[in-house]
Amino acid sequence: MEASILVIQLLNGLQLGILLFLLSAGLTLTFGIMDFVNLAHGALYMLGAFFCATLTIYTGSFLLAVAVAIPLTALAGYILERLVVQHLYHRDHLDHVLATFGLILCIDTLVHLIWGPEGIAIPLPEILNTQVEIFPGIVFPTFRLLIIGMGLTAAAGLYLLVNHTRVGMLIRAGASNRRMVGALGVDISTLFSGVFALGAALAGLAGMLIAPITEASIGMGSDIIITTFVVIIIGGIGSMKGAFLAALIIGLIDTFGRSFLDDIFKIFMSGEAAETAAPAVSAMLIYILMAVILAFRPQGLFPPLTR
Repeated sequence: MEASILVIQLLNGLQLGILLFLLSAGLTLTFGIMDFVNLAHGALYMLGAFFCATLTIYTGSFLLAVAVAIPLTALAGYILERLVVQHLYHRDHLDHVLATFGLILCIDTLVHLIWGPEGIAIPLPEILNTQVEIFPGIVFPTFRLLIIGMGLTAAAGLYLLVNHTRVGMLIRAGASNRRMVGALGVDISTLFSGVFALGAALAGLAGMLIAPITEASIGMGSDIIITTFVVIIIGGIGSMKGAFLAALIIGLIDTFGRSFLDDIFKIFMSGEAAETAAPAVSAMLIYILMAVILAFRPQGLFPPLTR
């Protein structure tokens, strides 16, 4: 197996892991810290993609569109939290699931009314629509390297925010004992609104980064939200470090499984059987991993230090 193929697939897995982290980081904030099961998180991912697509077409600049679409998605999350979500915090998880599933339908319909049923392709500037030689004989798309770089930057920013700022201290304290934090004079309602808006912005950023590769389309968030829940379960609910590492693990497993599992199967079965079985098994790998981890370490691989 050529080293160049391994390096390219490694980078592809890293890119997928970064996108999963951006989604799972927001879900970790809302689910792990606020104890709110938000199935509509994927709808915010979709909104970010459509905001970015529209602004790219209007301004002619993808990077400018991203810079404007991030606060727009955060604002959409803030409005959603104020109008609907904050009334559900004291309800049980089943109510969360039913309400946010309804929000998915409402947001999908709203997007259909505003943008129509067709997807929107996002044109990239020429500087990003090129390839870079990262090693001799190994080239990789510039835009995919940008995704990796932006994701790592966002991860570093989140680490600094959560662990080295007063806001992060309040977020961690609210996760441990929200009643005590409220008794100390902290406005928990405002804190949770801000956390929800931040999670929406992170989900929207993931949608903005993937849309030029696929396109902004209705229902795109529904296809990835289950995988995002798998990430935070494997990493440890409420753990940002766990979400980051689990997202990278899942990204690599999924990418290498889809790329090389058929070659492995061909060692002990016919080529036709291997090509039939490999896609099905590769799609199951992350769920098998989750089942194994839940069996031996129910709290996840990297649970938060305080719960």
